[in-house]
Amino acid sequence: MLPKGSLERATLDLFDAADLTVRRSSDRDYHASIDDPRIGRVRFLRPQEIPSYIEQGLFDFGITGRDWIAETGADVVSLGELQYSKATANPVRVVLAVPAAAGWESIADLPEGVRISTEFPALTRRFLDANGIKALVIPSYGATEAKVPDIVDAIVDLTETGSSLRRNGLKILHTLLTSYTELVANPAAHADEAKRAAMEDVALLLGGAIKARGSVLLKLNVAASELAAVTEILPAMTSPTITSLVRGDMNAVEAVVPKRGVNTLIPALRAAGARDILELPISKIIE
Repeated sequence: MLPKGSLERATLDLFDAADLTVRRSSDRDYHASIDDPRIGRVRFLRPQEIPSYIEQGLFDFGITGRDWIAETGADVVSLGELQYSKATANPVRVVLAVPAAAGWESIADLPEGVRISTEFPALTRRFLDANGIKALVIPSYGATEAKVPDIVDAIVDLTETGSSLRRNGLKILHTLLTSYTELVANPAAHADEAKRAAMEDVALLLGGAIKARGSVLLKLNVAASELAAVTEILPAMTSPTITSLVRGDMNAVEAVVPKRGVNTLIPALRAAGARDILELPISKIIE
């Protein structure tokens, strides 16, 4: 099961990079397929619904957020975090936000009976109960930020950067939950050895595609007398691969480096003695 909505495009891009390209007749089609013998069928649904359907065994595994797992209380097995989201690689946060002009500086300042609108009523009620806050929780079905202050006094909502909250005159009072996207499985399916192996294979490919983001492969040649100077400034993820060439005084060097900063790294390598420098894209890094 794959998430429909804001995460949809980022998810499709991730699967494509992992060589698990999702195919469907149109962007509006909720049914899809992946040309892989380990995956029998693919369905797009809202991430809010996915944990419950996975728990019920309607599908073996899928992608959703930790926020919706917590909200639904679904019994699922996590196959690991997939650190990607719709805008950045950062997690999203479920936050309690209030009008910046309200004068409330902590949750202790919230008055009794405060009205809170949220798409996470169960998660919000558990948080309020744990902190002894008496509030009226009003379920929201979208446009939650727009309900402050005319309809409610505060909101519990998702944010990735907080910029949208600030634009609407809100400030974050407390973070209830930090949530990454996760690959989760039905417990019975995960207990099946063959299915678990297939799911772990998919998780490995997706994780490798995420790890490769923001990295490139540099290949270069360097004389033996200048090898130490070149490798010293090479920010390799692991020790660079060095191979002696047929010409005895030359070495071929390969290293995975961050894409960011490569514009200054390449000239520095050239100045240190590197030659024939190639920068190559990477689709996956499997350790």
